[in-house]
Amino acid sequence: MKKSLSLLAGFIVLFAVLGAIHVSQGQASHGLIAFWQEVWHDEQQMNFLLYSRLPRFVIGCLAGAALAVAGMLLQSMTRNPLASASTLGIHAGAYFFVVLFTIFLPSISGKFPILITMSGGIAAALIVSFLVGKSLDPVRIALTGMIVTMLFSSFTSALQLLFENEVSGLFLWGSGTLLQLDWSGVQFAWPWITGALLFALLVSRRFDILLLGDEVASGLGQNVTLSKSLGWLIAILLAAVTVSAVGPIGFVGIIAPHLVRLMGFRMHRTMIIGNIVVGAALLIGADILVRIVSTTSELPVGAMTAIIGGPWLVYLAFKMGVSTRTKAGSLDGQVRIRSLTRFYPVVILFVLLLVIVSLSFGGTRFTSLADLPQQLMHNRYVWDFRVPRVIVSFIIGMMMAMSGLILQNVLRNPLADSSVLGITSGANVMAMLFLLVFPQAPFIFVPIGALIGAFVTMIIVLSISAKSGFQPMILLLMGIAFSAVGAALIQIFIVKSNLHASQALTWLAGSTYGTSWHHMWIVICTFLLILPIVLYFARAIDVLSFGDEVSTGVGVNTRKSRLLIIILVVALSAISVSVVGAIGFIGLLAPHIARQLVGPKMLRLLPLTLCVGGILLISADFFGRVILAPKEIPAGIIVSLIGAPYLLYLLKKTNRVSAK
Repeated sequence: MKKSLSLLAGFIVLFAVLGAIHVSQGQASHGLIAFWQEVWHDEQQMNFLLYSRLPRFVIGCLAGAALAVAGMLLQSMTRNPLASASTLGIHAGAYFFVVLFTIFLPSISGKFPILITMSGGIAAALIVSFLVGKSLDPVRIALTGMIVTMLFSSFTSALQLLFENEVSGLFLWGSGTLLQLDWSGVQFAWPWITGALLFALLVSRRFDILLLGDEVASGLGQNVTLSKSLGWLIAILLAAVTVSAVGPIGFVGIIAPHLVRLMGFRMHRTMIIGNIVVGAALLIGADILVRIVSTTSELPVGAMTAIIGGPWLVYLAFKMGVSTRTKAGSLDGQVRIRSLTRFYPVVILFVLLLVIVSLSFGGTRFTSLADLPQQLMHNRYVWDFRVPRVIVSFIIGMMMAMSGLILQNVLRNPLADSSVLGITSGANVMAMLFLLVFPQAPFIFVPIGALIGAFVTMIIVLSISAKSGFQPMILLLMGIAFSAVGAALIQIFIVKSNLHASQALTWLAGSTYGTSWHHMWIVICTFLLILPIVLYFARAIDVLSFGDEVSTGVGVNTRKSRLLIIILVVALSAISVSVVGAIGFIGLLAPHIARQLVGPKMLRLLPLTLCVGGILLISADFFGRVILAPKEIPAGIIVSLIGAPYLLYLLKKTNRVSAK
């Protein structure tokens, strides 16, 4: 206990030093020592301290303490070391409700911010709880929370793009920022946060008893349902107040509780005190780094916490992978269509009809079906813009579907996708970096940059997970970490380059707008080059879906085969991102839809998966062009809106099957 108290005292000293540095930072400051020498004699410096820097410091302390304690409680309630307000979708749900009410009910949004953010957080928590059921598998909970976060984020992005003027001031706040212009934010947040923390201390013994297990807790006279409900409500309230005050800030709720446990604290009362200190120190330290990186413009502190927290999540993933083995997900399917010779002509006719309709309508120009041949011959708009856009949409959809199918088989996880593994995020970061650094460079450099980013990300993920034999669990958890870091870097690029919020959101959501014949030839060459290789590895992919032991038993080198196949996925994802940005869900949805029709065998499954993927993206592109013409909705958002109901059903079904 003495060692634990000594470590906590050391953190308190560190927190005091960080506080002194934090309040001395600013454009008008000449450094730490000079600031503290001048502030007592300089009225302007004193005003900056009292009305800008101190409010920022205090709100940072309150938010850090709230996020840390919320994460600790969520980890105790779910028995999941990866749980936090960000990983369980609570932040995303709260943010979505804020945007929703800001647009449609702004008067209520201003009067009842806590009620709105709490409603969003509770909605997200209920969805995750419903989808997970009684399963307490950490990876399954983390993946479910990530998918729910993706769903809410898609809805939020759609609203932000459609109502740009109404939510123009929410972009920086939506990434998490401690920027304060006065004491109003502190006055709003401190009663809620301090009240919730004090209440958590009063009922902390209930949470200690829960650690013994539900049956033991009930035997000791504990009302388990009441205790868990209190823990959830306190955590969601703390997260909701934080979102209202400073926006969604992730990873503090994961890092701080683990640091406190490493100090040796195990009882919740002492853990709460420890998390208050550690959480505040972490967030203040992250804000110091943010202001060092950019002295002239405000960067989101949420991006810095993600950059710091990503490696920590990788460490946790490796630590968990050493001691646990994940169960393979269900990749079963029913062979409902036995006569493919009759089925595929119908599919091809449907695809051709969809292509014709998509070429005939769109944007501000409308072409009748009868006049389409003449329009293609004489209308340069249709020929130069719409034709390559439709073709690119279909081929990119096929490429995304193929990458998702391969990953689901190789990793034996029905929720695997290039976006989940962080490949898409890595490609996105490097592609955007190339666009910002070399804005006048030929387009060919963008796919090259995306390819480099995807390969660098995958090399790091694979090299770290090599010792575990490329365990699916470790790959997926590290993918989540790299996705968060990638999203944080993109946020920093956007703010530093003064990129317009709507342009950034369009890129991040994924859009086929602006694709040309150059893009078309790139994706056609990529697809024709990789498809034969995938067909060659079809048997190995089938065998890998049964597990490493079976694969080794039939003579498949699991490590080598998995590595080569994942490289193919990297190439597919990188080229897709470089052309249309990050479009999710297709790699998740298309293989499952096809698997339910023709079964899990690769050679039967691949053609239909390609068709479904192409149909999904070309349909999303078409609806995005015509629903609110002449204004366009990015295809990535339409895909999310189309796939959300099915994906929710899929998550519930997958978790129910694994629980049996």
